[in-house]
Amino acid sequence: MIDLNDIAPDFTLPASGDTNVTLSALRPAPVVLFFYPRDNTAGCTREAMEFTEALGAFEAAGAKVFGISKDSLASHEKFIAKKELGMPLLSDEADTVCEDYGVWKEKKMYGKTFMGIERSTFLIDGEGRIAGLWRKVKVDGHVTEVLEAVKAL
Repeated sequence: MIDLNDIAPDFTLPASGDTNVTLSALRPAPVVLFFYPRDNTAGCTREAMEFTEALGAFEAAGAKVFGISKDSLASHEKFIAKKELGMPLLSDEADTVCEDYGVWKEKKMYGKTFMGIERSTFLIDGEGRIAGLWRKVKVDGHVTEVLEAVKAL
C-alpha cells in the first residue's frame, strides 16, 4: 500500500486530447491524481466539475491535475465535452495504475460485491514523492482540502 513520502509509481497512460501522460515527465511540477469510479455518474461528475472550477488556482500554485478511471478514452472525451471539464482524463483500462496505487478494491452496493475504484486522490511533489493522500474520498470540501495541501508544498 502506498503511503506518505513513498515514491509515486511511475506510469504512462493515454489521455483525453489524443496524448499520453508520463508521470515522471511532469517533474518538477506537483501533480494531483484523482481516481474516480466512472464517467458521468453523480459523485464523479461533481468531483470532476469541482476540480475544473478550481483548476486556475491549482495552476497558479504550479500543480497539474489529472483524473484517472478505467473508462475508455472515447468515454472520457464525451464526459469532458458534456460537462466542459478542464483537466485531462487518463484511461487505465488495463487496470495497472489503479492496482499500483491501491485503489482497485472490493466494493459492496445493494447487497452485491464487485471490484471497482475506491475514490482516492494523491498529491505528488516535485521530487515524485507522495505528499498527500486521501482515500475513500467524500466529494464535499475535498477539492478545497487538496488545493490547500498543494499551496502548503
